Amino acid sequence: MAQITLSNLRHSYRPDPADDDDYALKKIDLTWDDGGAYALLGPSGCGKSTLLNIISGLLVPSEGKILFDDRDVTALPPAKRNIAQVFQFPVIYDTMTVYDNLAFPLRNRGRDEDIVKRRVTAIAEMLEVTGMLSTRASNLSPDNKQKISMGRGLVREDVNVVMFDEPLTVIDPHLKWKLRSKLKELHQRVRATMIYVTHDQTEALTFADQVVVMQDGEIVQIGTPVDLFERPAHTFVGHFIGSPGMNVLPCEVKGGAAFFGGEQVALEGPAGGAADGKAEVGIRPEFVSVSTTGGGIAAHVRKVADIGRHKVVEAIAHDSRIHAILEGDAPNAGDAVMLDFKRSQTRLYKDGWLASRPEGDVR
Repeated sequence: MAQITLSNLRHSYRPDPADDDDYALKKIDLTWDDGGAYALLGPSGCGKSTLLNIISGLLVPSEGKILFDDRDVTALPPAKRNIAQVFQFPVIYDTMTVYDNLAFPLRNRGRDEDIVKRRVTAIAEMLEVTGMLSTRASNLSPDNKQKISMGRGLVREDVNVVMFDEPLTVIDPHLKWKLRSKLKELHQRVRATMIYVTHDQTEALTFADQVVVMQDGEIVQIGTPVDLFERPAHTFVGHFIGSPGMNVLPCEVKGGAAFFGGEQVALEGPAGGAADGKAEVGIRPEFVSVSTTGGGIAAHVRKVADIGRHKVVEAIAHDSRIHAILEGDAPNAGDAVMLDFKRSQTRLYKDGWLASRPEGDVR
């Protein structure tokens, strides 16, 4: 396996890019440690596939370098990079048995049959497909076909990285959780460097130890799933992660305090230098309390959605929509309510970027 470093990386599909808008990938500096589980997360068009193709060698970047363990591979073709890749659609041979499909990457490299048997047996056991080894691949269900496709990527012991490109797109929703948990288990057992590319936050957050969130060709935050949820570095991360996403409300900053609709909102800590530029308050729905009495921000309930585990309340205050997630009883549509924000979870953002600090943080 390998440590992967992206240094001063930029890429444009135009022959003569003039400014940042001409670049599909803006400046990226990033290191993935050997043996880690990582995810590239972002909406369609954010640059995930471009970055994946650059790492795999299908694209040569306009600028910058790709290093595998400090070895410059920027100009090397895919075959020289020793990468295994799993795609959206299963890449297997329907006329072969499961055993022969798993053995193919090893046999194609001239491995001894004793090694082939040992590796195929081990991977089949991990994937829980030992009983299918003699079955023709054409007779498998879609989720088992994708399992075999994953196994083909994992069967080699000499790969630098295993990359997954939206591998669960064609899998039925009720089976996705099985494959997600299986993939996480596989990583813990084989400790291969794995990069998982997806637009699905659930897939990214349940698989990866570190998630790279991208927007418009830029990395807006790198962190653990907990980091991304609890302390989004950018309002885009707050919007994109969570269901519903973070409430982002317009505000004014005066004297170091934030005011929403003329009402002061207590922040997690100092507002820093956020007096200039576009200022917004961010608070996740999980940390918004709703009551019919007491203090807070006056609002009226627009609708309530009961999704079983909890209820999602949508309220309107100062012409802004605010979501709250509640356990147990909830108000009814049309009710007048008071909204209270948990102070330690109420962030200030300046031009989209986190500008407040926790109480006691003197940086």
